[in-house]
Amino acid sequence: MLRPRPSARANRHRGEIEAVIDGERRILCLTLGALAELETAFAVDDLTGLATRFSAGRLKAADMVRIIGAGLRGGGNLFSDEDVAASGIEGGIAAYAALVRDLLAATFLGEGADAAPDPR
Repeated sequence: MLRPRPSARANRHRGEIEAVIDGERRILCLTLGALAELETAFAVDDLTGLATRFSAGRLKAADMVRIIGAGLRGGGNLFSDEDVAASGIEGGIAAYAALVRDLLAATFLGEGADAAPDPR
């Protein structure tokens, strides 16, 4: 299973992680703009609402697509949510869940937060 890990390219101090999607290394980051996009997508009022929703541990596949898409766009990648839904990652759905978990941990828990709860 692919596990996104910090690399020379991903800056964990900025909440970045790296993952191989469709065979290419990509940087993902939930920037302020990406978080604002997710607040709108999930119809929550603030970051606390996002954190509460994500920590509940119940995410749909469509939720994972939105989170990964926002993270890719925040990392400077031009991916639509439709592109994300059609993309491939080694390890399948379990790898996507791990990617979401690691991205949320990097954003809300900071550097070295690899032990975050699984978002499934």
